Amino acid sequence: MPDWVDMGYQDYARRLPHPCRMELLEIPVAKRTKSADPSQLKKIEGDAILRALPKHNRMIALDVKGQSRSTRQLADSLKTWLGSGQDVAMVIGGPDGLDGQCLNRAEETWSLSALTLPHALVRVVVAEQLYRAWSILNNLPYHRA
Repeated sequence: MPDWVDMGYQDYARRLPHPCRMELLEIPVAKRTKSADPSQLKKIEGDAILRALPKHNRMIALDVKGQSRSTRQLADSLKTWLGSGQDVAMVIGGPDGLDGQCLNRAEETWSLSALTLPHALVRVVVAEQLYRAWSILNNLPYHRA
């Protein structure tokens, strides 16, 4: 990832206190060639994601067909997730998206936008929105509605 992605992600991750700590786990994308089948590549990536994801985690898949949320709705979801005591895994797909097995495993799907966004930007936006949701729950002045 470019430096700006790591800097942006880390900036928001550092702001979150321990009860809402973010941890980034990168799964390498499958090698793309001109003759590679995108559905097979998604399957390989999906297998790797599911192997890396602890079974007890609540999985939220980031997908263009997912549910749109306002920032306030995300804050409500974050409150629920924190109250459950269950770790939450936000899963961002590779260049071709998430495999069906990941979408089926997900307890929720979340769409950031109807636009197709680059993976790097999604990482930063998710981190920022989680920090923003945390700031709403804790009456911090970061969010201005």
